[in-house]
Amino acid sequence: MAKNYTQTGDSLAYTNGGGAAITSGSAFVMGARVAVALTDIAVGESGTVAARGVFTLPKLGTDVVAQGALLYWDATNKRLTTTASGNTLAGYAAAPAGNGAVTVALALNA
Repeated sequence: MAKNYTQTGDSLAYTNGGGAAITSGSAFVMGARVAVALTDIAVGESGTVAARGVFTLPKLGTDVVAQGALLYWDATNKRLTTTASGNTLAGYAAAPAGNGAVTVALALNA
């Protein structure tokens, strides 16, 4: 293995510098990427976040999502959407989710 290898990158340490606590299982924008908290992270505290993996997260109920479609995190409404404008690329749909479905399986940052 390379001497400069550090980790797989599936999970990372993150210090919450935002204005609100982050609850375990919640998605949020970390720099220019989306992460999912694996632990509750109080403001000013550190915790573990997922940078990759498949997570079931809220989505805009009227979006019809095909498997493999790109998904974006709407930080204002705290949900995934197929709308790129004004949102952060989060990954792609690991499974389809139709109109009326309020969650979708996201392959995070893939």
